[in-house]
Amino acid sequence: MDVDAFLLTHRGTWDRLDQLIKKRRSLTGAEIDELVELYQRVSTHLSILRSVSSDSLITGRLSSLVARARSAVTGAHAPLSSTFVRFWTVSFPVVAYRSWRWWLATALAFFAVVVVMAFWVAGSPEVQSAIGTPADIDQLINHDVESYYSEHPAAAFALQVWVNNSWVAAKCIAMAVLLGAPIPFVLFQNAANVGVIAGLMFPAGKGGLLLGLLLPHGLLELTAVFLAGAVGMRLGWSVISPGDRPRGQVLAEEGRGVVSVAVGLVGVLLVSGLIEAMVTPSPLPTFARITIGVLAEAAFLSYIIYFGRRGVAAGETGDIEDAPDYVPTS
Repeated sequence: MDVDAFLLTHRGTWDRLDQLIKKRRSLTGAEIDELVELYQRVSTHLSILRSVSSDSLITGRLSSLVARARSAVTGAHAPLSSTFVRFWTVSFPVVAYRSWRWWLATALAFFAVVVVMAFWVAGSPEVQSAIGTPADIDQLINHDVESYYSEHPAAAFALQVWVNNSWVAAKCIAMAVLLGAPIPFVLFQNAANVGVIAGLMFPAGKGGLLLGLLLPHGLLELTAVFLAGAVGMRLGWSVISPGDRPRGQVLAEEGRGVVSVAVGLVGVLLVSGLIEAMVTPSPLPTFARITIGVLAEAAFLSYIIYFGRRGVAAGETGDIEDAPDYVPTS
């Protein structure tokens, strides 16, 4: 069987079923009958596809559509706890995992800018003099950087950091509306700032201090920012090059994925903010503080890889609209 021809022939039926599911609370009698009929028909399509195609993405999407149709027909609804669990075990990690190439490219580009900027500042007295007077630089190196993490009460500082980091991530995600075009500029600004500080601290023999202050919270924090930037840029590129899907459908599906990441990163940045407020300025040895940061980063990446890979293998896309109200089991 020609799978491409099969998809082309029946896509209109699947789209119509999807439309009926989304307006299931306001269907007319005729539309309810149509919903039941299409549910049965698309269930047959799914069985056929499973027998002839090994494309897990296609069968996964259709399986999700059938599950949603079944729940619409039965009238069942998922409890709030199930929705919560599904978000953290499917929606958020799957979107993050599917964006890993953009995520990795964003991180590599960011650190490339940091390194280039640091070497430029460290090797150029003219650049250093443009940054500030010797007294200003001395104040930054020997006081301001370290005191930033300890001059406020931990609870207040944690809230401040969380709000600030969430705002940076939110800006990256909000710029997805502009097809992600401004995101590289925002990330470049942040990378340049880190590079400038590194270029001043390392030549002064304060590199170890800087790493001890940045790494405990910075690993998780930057990973979250990279993810926010990645999904925003991925959305923009998906609209520019939508493949075989209608551009409007791509925008809706990828846009809902961006929303999932925005919600998920609130929790991730809360953790990094707590580390920044309580671990970074603590009297713990530098090695211990960095170890805590590495463990937090490893835990987050392991979570994304485990649940994301599992969801993708099951045909999940992370689209919150694909979540069934309730899937009966026997």
